[in-house]
Amino acid sequence: MVVHFEAALAEVMRHAVLLRKRRPAPLAETVSLLESAGRVLAQPILADRDQPPFNRSTRDGFAVRAADLAAGIELKIVGQVRAGEIWTGADLALGETMEIMTGAPIPEGADAVVMVEHISVADDRVTLATGRRLRPGENIVPRGSEARRGEAVVAAGSLISAAEIAEAATCGNVALSVRARPMVAIVATGDELVGIDRAPDPRQIRNSNSYALAAMVAAAGGQPGQLKTARDTREDVRDRVAQGRMWDLLLFSGGVSMGKYDLVEEVLAEFNAEFLFTGVTMQPGKPLVFGRLPKLDDADGAGPECYFFGLPGNPISTQVTFHCFVEPFLRVLCGEDVTGPRFVQATLGEDLPGNPVLMRVLPARLTHDLRTPSVTLVPWHGSGDLAANARANCYAVLPPERPEFRAGDVISVLLR
Repeated sequence: MVVHFEAALAEVMRHAVLLRKRRPAPLAETVSLLESAGRVLAQPILADRDQPPFNRSTRDGFAVRAADLAAGIELKIVGQVRAGEIWTGADLALGETMEIMTGAPIPEGADAVVMVEHISVADDRVTLATGRRLRPGENIVPRGSEARRGEAVVAAGSLISAAEIAEAATCGNVALSVRARPMVAIVATGDELVGIDRAPDPRQIRNSNSYALAAMVAAAGGQPGQLKTARDTREDVRDRVAQGRMWDLLLFSGGVSMGKYDLVEEVLAEFNAEFLFTGVTMQPGKPLVFGRLPKLDDADGAGPECYFFGLPGNPISTQVTFHCFVEPFLRVLCGEDVTGPRFVQATLGEDLPGNPVLMRVLPARLTHDLRTPSVTLVPWHGSGDLAANARANCYAVLPPERPEFRAGDVISVLLR
């Protein structure tokens, strides 16, 4: 059954959510703070104190009573407070001001900070510049306004990046509880494949797909396992299915097209696989297979079912379909709240022909311009052109049913 891209993605995401609900919560492990980058948080990060822990100045300037400046009173400088210091003198009184630095605690009695650019200083006296006004609370972050002690500042299920690590660090966490990585079995198929450490003869190619998939699985939060290459025999493919169905997810690369030796679907059928779809109206990547194997009986009864993807064997097809379907599926299994691939919008930098039937997903380069990001195709020679794919940094997405695309059109871009 060949389906449109949107229908295929909806089916993949529906089953990802169902699988996560049916399975027990993934085990957690504790890792050091820096080792947590790229993992999914198992327990929320809690504020160990109010954030900020005091009324904090957001500007270099002078702590004042706003009413004094509004009344036009000339203020006397009575001290200075820097970040890391606390003023221990008397509360700020009528007609007094205190020099203050960004990040410093607000002295008692002050209710605003006037920026140094907005005042005039003569000797030890301060006046507000002509035409300037100051409101109570201006340039002050109140104590606890960012977070209260004990409050969850990063929710469980969050993907941990630099922002989450910074928050964890400010809360005093030297380690974090993260969810275990789903185990993903990777099977490359084909008699033509040899190891990357071997010199291939003219009829052979090195097994690049297995390594690309392992890298993408790891980047998406999974734990990759490269199984032995499946040769073009039923016995070999059958052995890999039997081995791979014990994992959380099974990925095949190749063996899912219409050729005489494309045996993956036939062997999966021998294992009573349920095929949810067997093709997607996209190029490259049309011969994509998605389904599940029935639960495997174990000593404790029926074990969990194993979902599988049969990805096309051409390298760019493999990577495009992974980013479109496998990556969001895997991220949901990791516990992330995602709904699909990572798309952004950009302006097309050239005229391109359309396709009446297939959505085209083509290697391209995205320019990261502040105002008008644009995308241009990378010259390539089909979905086996790994050199072109390496020159690209994204994929331009050209929807079907349009005869042509013009430079300046806004299109979707698939990030990788």
